Amino acid sequence: MIRILRTWEDDPEFIASQLRRPPVGEAKVGAGAQAKTKEVFGKALTPPEAVARILADVQAKGREAVLHYTKAFDGVELDPKGLLLDLSEVEVEEDVEPQILEALKRARDNIAAFHRKQLPNSWFETKEDGSCLGMRYLPLDSVGAYVPGGSAPLVSSVLMTVVPARVAGVKRIVVATPPGPGGEIHPQLLLAAKLAGATEILLAGGAQGIAALAYGFEGFAPVDKIVGPGNLFVTLAKKQVLGTVGIDMLAGPSEVLVIADESAKASWVAADLLSQAEHGADSAAVLVTTAEELAQRVLEELELQCNRLSRKEIAQEALRQVGRIVVCRNLDEAAELANLVAPEHLELAVASPESLLGKIKHAGAVFLGQHSPEPLGDYFAGPNHVLPTNGTARFSSVLGVDDYLRRSTIISYSAEALQRDSRMIETLAGIEGLAAHANSVAIRREQENDEN
Repeated sequence: MIRILRTWEDDPEFIASQLRRPPVGEAKVGAGAQAKTKEVFGKALTPPEAVARILADVQAKGREAVLHYTKAFDGVELDPKGLLLDLSEVEVEEDVEPQILEALKRARDNIAAFHRKQLPNSWFETKEDGSCLGMRYLPLDSVGAYVPGGSAPLVSSVLMTVVPARVAGVKRIVVATPPGPGGEIHPQLLLAAKLAGATEILLAGGAQGIAALAYGFEGFAPVDKIVGPGNLFVTLAKKQVLGTVGIDMLAGPSEVLVIADESAKASWVAADLLSQAEHGADSAAVLVTTAEELAQRVLEELELQCNRLSRKEIAQEALRQVGRIVVCRNLDEAAELANLVAPEHLELAVASPESLLGKIKHAGAVFLGQHSPEPLGDYFAGPNHVLPTNGTARFSSVLGVDDYLRRSTIISYSAEALQRDSRMIETLAGIEGLAAHANSVAIRREQENDEN
């Protein structure tokens, strides 16, 4: 089911190759998806080509193209008026099971409390010469939060993308998600969107949903930024509309890396690996351990627990394709491997996780200790679960309030300050051969000197 590697037996480069993921947006497309694109477009197209075609059609034809591709790819024929839902006109808390309502509200409140601590303060500094410099933070006007479809409503994705936007002060927040088989939105997803503070629902998924958010159509204004994860076509669409709108990141398949020593419980480690493997056949679940005996016990637990999962086949395929167990000589070596992988989720299931944390440089989210499993971050604790994947945690960060803000610098010079610095500015402009730049400063100095 899953291969065990040992750092003293296998070549380091081979181990590294086994743990690396392909660049985001370069995942292979299954035969089913290839056949579908041929059916829709009349010829086989690569994913980037198919996405470019969809984006161009939506930009040119608007609502008509969104409805067309929703029918073509999702098999749902929407009423044109059913494409958009104004949440201010919706009441959704009636007939909701109390435990569902409480769980959603508690998770929302935890997420909001955590993200409020991220809010930056605008600042201004006035100097003795009268000059003033500063930084001003303002929320984006509008945001599109993409929420993938599937067999179950991803309420956690709604909370994680909408709540920080509301904390940041964004006024217009559109949740885009594929429609259900009958053209409906799942009532629990609708409830989550309402509780989180979304203003609209766009019932469009895939590349056509991203296109609608980026370009808008009659009766629906485009947004300024798109956040949230999705499949390969969603990711490629976000990549192609970047520049027309902002995006948060290019997210790939989910992944977890667990560093464990002899103190870890094999059954808990296996459960955490499977919690990622059940996402999809390309989801990575990796154990790096200093204990050979633990590696063997985890292997046994994986087989035992996997057989009890409703998504057994998916989890098994993920473990076969991208699941790995690596036995290391020590925790220093384990940390080195983790930094090489730069995983989306990193669990430190060791006796002293705080000590090991200091050696970790690259990870989207870090979970310390035996009682901090990854699903705690997925749903409830408060930190965001939209995280960099495929090694991009080397240079990218978790989704946060700053993703929903714009920064503007403020510059105000007094006459005295400009007089003092003008010649240095002219010198620098002269180096670059930009005479008009130099003159913009010089003309002020010269004319004010003449007047005085």
